[in-house]
Amino acid sequence: MQALLLEQQDGKTLASVQTLDESRLPEGDVTVDVHWSSLNYKDALAITGKGKIIRNFPMIPGIDFAGTVRTSEDPRFHAGQEVLLTGWGVGENHWGGLAEQARVKGDWLVAMPQGLDARKAMSIGTAGFTAMLCVMALEDAGVRPQDGEIVVTGASGGVGSTAVALLHKWGYQGVAVSGRESTHEYLKSLGASRIRSRDE
Repeated sequence: MQALLLEQQDGKTLASVQTLDESRLPEGDVTVDVHWSSLNYKDALAITGKGKIIRNFPMIPGIDFAGTVRTSEDPRFHAGQEVLLTGWGVGENHWGGLAEQARVKGDWLVAMPQGLDARKAMSIGTAGFTAMLCVMALEDAGVRPQDGEIVVTGASGGVGSTAVALLHKWGYQGVAVSGRESTHEYLKSLGASRIRSRDE
């Protein structure tokens, strides 16, 4: 299988695409043929070595993935079933999704929800799922659109920009906070009712 492998040499992170034998995959009870993975900011930090993201080397980055079960020892999953994974330390302390295959614990997987496929799921990615959870938490707390503005910090990032778009779609007034003026038009196009700088 092909994979992006991160190794450390003389304190530097080295990234290279390598052909690895499936036997090198870490422990887990489900092996997945990975079809799609998003490229998250955390992945970028790991690949460039600019953040202390990786817990041990060598590591395959990719904090999420979607694909098809190849083999399973977990009765909840069967060969050919579409699944997705976000989180669980994958891509940080367990080999992640930037490979043709991944082996993980069945508890970490979710059967692909109806109406999604692997590509759509990873178009949303971990950032999109996180944003949706945030907006759902507001609703669960009883916050209604007529209650006033919702401030979204880090609005030009993956989670923030998705949150701005979701808030707009559901009738909320999302105030986007961004330190980069170059993102203001983009944030307005997503539906931000106002833009504020970090200093305000």
